[in-house]
Amino acid sequence: MSRMTRRRFLQASTGGMLSIALRARAAGAGGGAMASRPIPRSGELLPVVGLGTWQTFDVGPSEAERAPRLEVLRAFLAAGGRVVDSSPMYGRAEQVTGDLLAALPGAPRPFLATKVWTRGREAGEAQIGESMRRMRSDPLDLLQIHNLLDWEVHLPTLRALRARGAIRYTGITHYSPSAFEEMEAILRKERVDFVQLPYSAATREAEARLLPAAAETGTAVLVMRPFEEGDLFRAVKGKPLPSWAAELGATAWSQVFLKFILAHPAVTAVLPATANPRHLAENVAAGTGPLPDAALRKRMERELRF
Repeated sequence: MSRMTRRRFLQASTGGMLSIALRARAAGAGGGAMASRPIPRSGELLPVVGLGTWQTFDVGPSEAERAPRLEVLRAFLAAGGRVVDSSPMYGRAEQVTGDLLAALPGAPRPFLATKVWTRGREAGEAQIGESMRRMRSDPLDLLQIHNLLDWEVHLPTLRALRARGAIRYTGITHYSPSAFEEMEAILRKERVDFVQLPYSAATREAEARLLPAAAETGTAVLVMRPFEEGDLFRAVKGKPLPSWAAELGATAWSQVFLKFILAHPAVTAVLPATANPRHLAENVAAGTGPLPDAALRKRMERELRF
């Protein structure tokens, strides 16, 4: 790792790891292990709160930039998290993720997900190989077709890679509700293992057809942009938590927003992105304690309007 050794990296951050992990545990109502849900195709259990890397892990090699990300990754895995999601679209995030995980020998094994984001079969195969090298993962746990780009070309590649054991699961993604109709058609016609989609208290179009289609076809669901890139926090800035947050054991708005998403039975895991250890502690705590029942979720739908 340029500009710093693994030993220096660990020394720079180890002192804060225990306190972050303890805060993550203390922040969750009822404590205990993070909840997990099965991948429908296999029954493999995934913890319900994952970690996105969009923007947050696109940094250079300096210790000042990487130490907080190392702290986030170690605390995330120590708190029971597994799913770490990236993409070639995310700048240096794949490389940074791979480097930092290599600096954490003995940490629990993550579930590494990335994407193919290019046109053409040969370009796709080359990009996938580079992603495996950057993330230091062979096999990859999950390979997704980013934003459906050239999906009809890439899907046979993904299937071939899975058949020979180079990847474990296949998936598709898109950031826009305008793509939901096409995504639903793919789920119903093609066999993919995962779909990644935007869903939040403010963006609920997936509830109409795409989430039901995922449930009906046995497709695992990963949720991106749970905080609407910070818009939800800006909307509630200065506002106290609602009284019903106590029923969920929620001590932060992030937990309210994440528990709203996780209350939908079709959702497998949610992927908040952060490079802030305090925010990470709050996020993973949303995976413990109670979730809204049907009545409370209806109330949340009425009151969480943005």
